[in-house]
Amino acid sequence: MMVNALTILLVEDNPDHVLLTLEGFKRIGLNNAVKVVVNGQEAIDYLHRVGKYEDKKEFPMPELILLDINMPKKNGFEVLKTIKEDEKLKHIPTIMLTTSKNEEEIIKSYNYGANSYITKPVSFKEFINIIKELHLYWCVTNTLPN
Repeated sequence: MMVNALTILLVEDNPDHVLLTLEGFKRIGLNNAVKVVVNGQEAIDYLHRVGKYEDKKEFPMPELILLDINMPKKNGFEVLKTIKEDEKLKHIPTIMLTTSKNEEEIIKSYNYGANSYITKPVSFKEFINIIKELHLYWCVTNTLPN
């Protein structure tokens, strides 16, 4: 089966969650480029190629965004709203990847245009399974626009 090497943008302020996610990708043999930004403002700067994110080769436009909700500077909802209101960005699948199971946050995420909402499990083994499923669907099964 042919797998496209997509660029994934991980928007996560918790360094432990970043390491956990990257380790999860490593364990499943993910060959995608994963770019990490640590707050909502950095995500917007990355997507709009502002400041240190101007270099298109070093910071390619992502084909998939994994977005936490609770972050400094701009929260995940603000980032999601910005992405989905921008004609050049709104086609990028944006997955809320968060610890929250709050029903209001789930509804708000979908209302703002999230393509999926995934709650991070507590155990590493369960998290690896989530990463496998996420990768299988979004990077292998699903067809993304070029």
